[in-house]
Amino acid sequence: MKKLAAFVKEKRKETGRTQEEFPDRCGLALTVIKKIEQGKNNLNLDKVNLVLQMFGHELAPLNSGPWNDETSKSNESSGD
Repeated sequence: MKKLAAFVKEKRKETGRTQEEFPDRCGLALTVIKKIEQGKNNLNLDKVNLVLQMFGHELAPLNSGPWNDETSKSNESSGD
């Protein structure tokens, strides 16, 4: 979470916005921006992605992509 916090803070500062100005830009509450920049662990992925979209980035859940439950199960049973 610390890398995410530093990334968002750095990118926000690059835009020349304060923590108080930035939430209006991405449609979130100030408390959400503060939680992200403080590296809190209990963040909503959708809200984090709203912020990251401002910078052309997105986070995805670890279980997304080509590896789904069936792929994982077959790999576990085959010894991979």
